[in-house]
Amino acid sequence: MTSFDLRSLVRANVWKMTPYSSARDEYVSDGSEKVFLDANENPFENGLNRYPDPRQRKLKSELSRRKGVKENQVLLGNGSDEILDLLFRAFCEPGQDKVITVPPTYGMYGVLAALNDVTDAKVEMKADFTLDLKAIYQAIDENTKLVFICSPNNPTGNNIPTEQIKELLLNFKGLVVIDEAYIDFSEQESWVHFLDIYPNLVVTQTFSKAYGMAGIRLGSCFASEAVITVLNKIKPPYNVNELTQAKAMERLGKYDLILQEIETLWAERSKLEAALAQLSFVIRVYKSDANFILAELDDADKRYQDLLNEGFIVRNRSNQPLCKNCLRFTIGTPSENDRLIAALNELK
Repeated sequence: MTSFDLRSLVRANVWKMTPYSSARDEYVSDGSEKVFLDANENPFENGLNRYPDPRQRKLKSELSRRKGVKENQVLLGNGSDEILDLLFRAFCEPGQDKVITVPPTYGMYGVLAALNDVTDAKVEMKADFTLDLKAIYQAIDENTKLVFICSPNNPTGNNIPTEQIKELLLNFKGLVVIDEAYIDFSEQESWVHFLDIYPNLVVTQTFSKAYGMAGIRLGSCFASEAVITVLNKIKPPYNVNELTQAKAMERLGKYDLILQEIETLWAERSKLEAALAQLSFVIRVYKSDANFILAELDDADKRYQDLLNEGFIVRNRSNQPLCKNCLRFTIGTPSENDRLIAALNELK
């Protein structure tokens, strides 16, 4: 394995800085009755007048138990996008460093690179939506800090082959960030189980997809304790609010329901795949490991408008590399999918 030196990746100013210490960092409640006069809060109790736990301890404890990782390997953020932004801010020097993305993929990687004045060295996937490792290695130089891989990938829906990611982890000196927003819909093992093997592995997940909590904006990051320590240095002190933490804990308490919903979506995905494959204007249905299906059609613009006229909003991905004339269909409820299939069958 290529030697990994975390300090050489961290921005010098971040490595040297002392993180902000909030009142709730310095005193952690033990549950006993206390008079809190340390954080300049409004003292009149309304359920939300106190600052939230800046370390989200209860939520991290529950997540670490379910994911099989240590609590000090977990970071929570205001959506996965905040976590991705923290990675840029901690490891990439503006105007100097670069990252590698592998389009077609999640568009926020490129947006965050531009926002942080970091070069996005795009290396297009192969036609089968796997990594072009040879081209990735050619694009890597001494200023390349991060490689972003979405698996299952958005918008294509496929898992990136395990062996390709392992090879990259072994040969790249920077951080390999695996975005697992859709991992709960896949039969592939999560990369969180490999954190102790690969020190340069970072995994991000979200409560927005399988957990059905897009509205609370909660993302999670799993990495080595050393990487998490760096990210904790620069995260805002109260980045995950009290309502978000409470709703996440409530949802995790209904884990059996989450699993039932995932099973339903698996079945509905298969139903929609089969229905799309029977349509004369559908050229190809790509295998999906996510909660959506990418399909190539005869004329994506026309079919998008046809479906919109029937009351269905899908996503036209034709502007993405390798996705010409492709629509992305999110898996809805059983009744929504039945209505969609009926509408598709009526199109000429």
